[in-house]
Amino acid sequence: MADHDPEHLAAWRAEVRTWLATVAPPRTEEVFEWGVGDPRLHIFVSMSHDEEVAFLERVREYRRQRFDAGYGAISLPEEFGGAGLPSVYSVAFADEEREFAVPPSSEIISVTTGLVGAAVSVFGTPEQRERFATAFLRTDLLCAQLFSEPGAGSDLAGLATKAVRDGDDWLITGQKIWSSNAQFAEYGFLLARTNPDVVKQGGITAFIVPLDAPGVEIRPIRQMSGPSSFNEVWFDQVRVPDSLRIGDVDAGWKVAQATLGFERTSSGSGHRRKGGTADDLVELARHLGVNEDPVVRQQLADVYIRTRLHAAMVAKVARATASGDKPGPAGSLGKLLASDNMVRIGDAAASMLGSAMVADTGEWGEFAWTEHVLGAPGYRLAGGTDEIQRNIIAERVLDLPAEQRMDKAPFKDLAKS
Repeated sequence: MADHDPEHLAAWRAEVRTWLATVAPPRTEEVFEWGVGDPRLHIFVSMSHDEEVAFLERVREYRRQRFDAGYGAISLPEEFGGAGLPSVYSVAFADEEREFAVPPSSEIISVTTGLVGAAVSVFGTPEQRERFATAFLRTDLLCAQLFSEPGAGSDLAGLATKAVRDGDDWLITGQKIWSSNAQFAEYGFLLARTNPDVVKQGGITAFIVPLDAPGVEIRPIRQMSGPSSFNEVWFDQVRVPDSLRIGDVDAGWKVAQATLGFERTSSGSGHRRKGGTADDLVELARHLGVNEDPVVRQQLADVYIRTRLHAAMVAKVARATASGDKPGPAGSLGKLLASDNMVRIGDAAASMLGSAMVADTGEWGEFAWTEHVLGAPGYRLAGGTDEIQRNIIAERVLDLPAEQRMDKAPFKDLAKS
């Protein structure tokens, strides 16, 4: 189906609503009342290990139901196990899903279903598809993303974790970092350097790695905001059979680029509240009695305007995705607006609260802003740093000259420089 018939889409939406009503109640509008409940100002959710296991199991139970009903891989081509529908159907499903109280997604669920499951379906062998594709798309198995490294974050192609061929196996040695929820995953989707004699993008290979294999060590990273949702994962001569290689040898950059592209069309809810909002900031100003202060009002107006601009940019990207177009640099603009506004919201709250930001007075909704302020900087790094987003905007929107590249030599020579 190259395009979509509006009547068919409307009928399909009705089917989705009918099915959702069988698995979840309608979402009720939350009424905010100062002093009642959890202020929910955290950006990174803090749960105990047992709480997170229970949470993930609730999400997985729903995802299995969703997959079995035919809504687990809406935009994936039929030959790869999906429904083969245009991207507009994924967007439509997410719109309908937001109206029901389904379990919210998490990073590991989104990575497993939207990225890894799709990548194995497209690039995997028939045997790999049979073994992994449905298991990932259905969340019977979870798979962490093992791309970033301490020396290869935004410059992912500079990764140094190496895989050396040993007969029918590969020996993997190195370190990955910022691996969300890796402690709960059975597998990791890993990029490794297999050929240092070519340019850095040309010598990378993708693998599915069992995270309980000998030589794998997962170390949680305690974030300054409290939780340990991220991990560093170490590999010490980890033996992985060639049957777990995804795609051709030295073609991992192609697999990685396509995998990250699947994120645009993955049909997940993933619409989680992150930190304090412009509305929360207004309520704080009223509570503190500073909402008539001209400086505070200017801060509130600035945050509100940027919130509306971000919403407009998100809508623009959604329309582009729904029509089958690539969002292009609009995605970078939206990401930059979101991370910048998170920090601005935290700065405004801190300026209003003063010492109440660093000493808990027991007043509801005041010290809780600490969770937002400590978490906000993380979003300036996650999903591509602010600097990378600005480079994309400069080069692809403003048509400014590209930065000079000094990394076109073989990777082994770059490592020496």
